[in-house]
This record gives sequence, C-alpha cells and structure tokens, in this order.
Amino acid sequence: MPAEEVPERWYRARIQSGADPYPPIEMMAPPKHLASHGRANPAGIPYLYLASTALTAVSEVRPHTGELASVAEFLVPAGLKIVDLRHPKSSVSPFMLSDEGEISMLRGDIEFLEKLGDELTRPVLPRSAAFDYIPSQYLCEYVKVCGFDGVMYRSSVGDGVNLALFNPALALAGPIRTQLVSRVVVNLA
Repeated sequence: MPAEEVPERWYRARIQSGADPYPPIEMMAPPKHLASHGRANPAGIPYLYLASTALTAVSEVRPHTGELASVAEFLVPAGLKIVDLRHPKSSVSPFMLSDEGEISMLRGDIEFLEKLGDELTRPVLPRSAAFDYIPSQYLCEYVKVCGFDGVMYRSSVGDGVNLALFNPALALAGPIRTQLVSRVVVNLA
C-alpha cells in the first residue's frame, strides 16, 4: 500500500468508568502485565489497536447504550511499512514497499494475505478469544518478523478499518473527548 494512502489520523476508544475521560497515557496500549490476547498480539505483548473513525473505535469496545466512551485521536507518521489486508486480491500492491523486487516476491503470497485478512476480521466471542486468536497472532508475528510496522484490516463490528501497530510508540496521542453511546444496533441473521 502506498504511504500516501495510509491515513494520518486514527482513533482509539475505551469505555469510561466515570464522568471524566481517560488521560492520554491510559489511551495508549496497555503495559505488558495488563496486555491481554488481541487479534494481532498474544497476552503480554502490547500492540496499539486504532480505528479509522471514532464510530468504529467505539464499536470495537462493544459498549452498552448509555455508557460513556473516551475517544482519543492519534497521529500515525507517514512512511510506516503497513500490510494492507482489506482486499489483497484487488490491490496492486498491498504493501508499502519501495523495492520492486520485494513487491514481486510478495505478490505470490496473496492467498496468505487473504487468509490473514479473514482471520483478523472474523468475529470472535470473548470467552474463546485466547484460543481463536492464535492463528491471526501467529500470522501477524510472521508479518512483524518480516520487518513491517503493522497490519490494516476490516473491522469485524462495523464498516471501518482497523490498524494494529506492533510498536505502540509509533503513534502520537492527541485530543481526547467523551462520547455518549446513544444507541447500540444488533442485526440478526
């Protein structure tokens, strides 16, 4: 994915326990001893999960009607190497690479990228997350070892996009505001 296509502005949300929003330090990735299993990370290894919109960020924390959410704005620097897993087959290059040889080599891995994108987007129940996240955690670790800074993938709870940064310090926290969850919508199949 070309660097100019990665948005600079992203969002992160947390359900508030009181009337005041969380301070910036508490909107970052959790410390190692509090980092639980995530789609991209195993327990104890904190990654920073961001969303393309405030609505997507709040949806990702699965709030109840009437709850307050702290929503922080984050700036992500240009030039990061992000694997774009939203639609690998339709992307000319799902990577932000400058070397044409790397692009050609990695184009052959479209099936792998499709699988990783599907794993990161698959809805997971909280009670089975530790087990169900293992495939996507393994695949993200491979992407990380290959020198990438993070992965971008479709949200499993909305129309937005998520970004998991392997190094949380790459993003800069900005303004934080409190949002009231006025309604939660459920669709049945």
